[in-house]
Amino acid sequence: MKFHTFYIFIILLVFIPKRINAQNNYKSATIMFYNVENLYDTIKSADVINGKLSPEDSLYQISIPEDSALASGLKIYRGELSFKKLKGKHVIRKHILTNEFYYKGTKVWNSKKYNEKIGNLTKVISETGREETKSMPSIIGLAEIENEHVLQDLCESLGKKGKQYNYAHFNSFDARGVDVGLLYNEKRFTLIHKKRIVIDLPPENGYKNYTRDILLVEGLLDEEKVYFLVNHWPSRRGGEQRSLPKRIRAAEVLKTAMDSIINIYPNAKILAMGDFNDDPTSPSIKKILNTVYKKDQVKSGTFFNPAEKLFKKGMGTLAYNDSFNFFDQQIMSPGFINNTSEGYTYYKTMVFSPFYLISQEGTWKGYPFRSFSGDNYTGGYSDHFPIYTILVKKIKTND
Repeated sequence: MKFHTFYIFIILLVFIPKRINAQNNYKSATIMFYNVENLYDTIKSADVINGKLSPEDSLYQISIPEDSALASGLKIYRGELSFKKLKGKHVIRKHILTNEFYYKGTKVWNSKKYNEKIGNLTKVISETGREETKSMPSIIGLAEIENEHVLQDLCESLGKKGKQYNYAHFNSFDARGVDVGLLYNEKRFTLIHKKRIVIDLPPENGYKNYTRDILLVEGLLDEEKVYFLVNHWPSRRGGEQRSLPKRIRAAEVLKTAMDSIINIYPNAKILAMGDFNDDPTSPSIKKILNTVYKKDQVKSGTFFNPAEKLFKKGMGTLAYNDSFNFFDQQIMSPGFINNTSEGYTYYKTMVFSPFYLISQEGTWKGYPFRSFSGDNYTGGYSDHFPIYTILVKKIKTND
């Protein structure tokens, strides 16, 4: 028996109606984060990097079919991947660790499976937060997406649910070719600026280490300035303690980015979301980001992490060795907590784990219903549960 008591608790929390004030004097917005477990398209891809452009240009690094890239006449680049080393170069970067996601690969990844995966993710996204807000999420942060093509397909699928989404994304230098991205409801959010923040890891065994960039998105959520930072920190491969310095480095980069915004705009509303590959009580989160989980402890220099309270109650977003971790989190600046008189403020954070997202039988019973077990396609959703935060604000009325 795995996690039965835990999941009865979770399911009750998800389905007890807790709708936003019904008197129409509040507006709400759902901010979702979801590690979607290896959302690759079915095409064997390569990146074309144009070092003559700014790294902030969406065309700096684009993903195209590998055969088209090789036919372009550009040279394959095998050197260090950095903006400095690539400056002025126009080259191909082959994906060397993604061959499994191909119809001839070990996962026999084809259009039928891919389209089913897109449909599954669309269902989850469209239902997250709906019980409370009666609406789809305004903002969706994503991890483990291959490129802009899968984001386009996901936006198109979500469009059939009646909401028009667009996306923000940069291809990263990650060794597995996966990135983070952000979807936004075009009726609710206006993108002002996006930026990729590279996490420069130290070499390991003489080789350059690569990980996912942090995606910074600045925009207007219902006409109010907000900042979102989407993360997917280095994994625990090789052991938690051995790999911890990589996540400490990622935390330092994120903290610097958030502090730089607050130094200019002290009341800035910043929400950092992601798969941090650490729990809310891990030193990378607790010490480096200086997080607290009680609202009355939020002050200048701290960040609010509601996931810590949920984690201490036994909740989590992914399972390993019959226990839960809470790697997927949403961390907020004091502007969302202390500045309650104007604009959006924090209401609540939850794990979304309805019955259909939980494996009901077999080895992984009680775990998130994943898409793959090794190379075997299981037809599930993801090996993570999504997390979501609801923001609310008072609507000014003319008396």
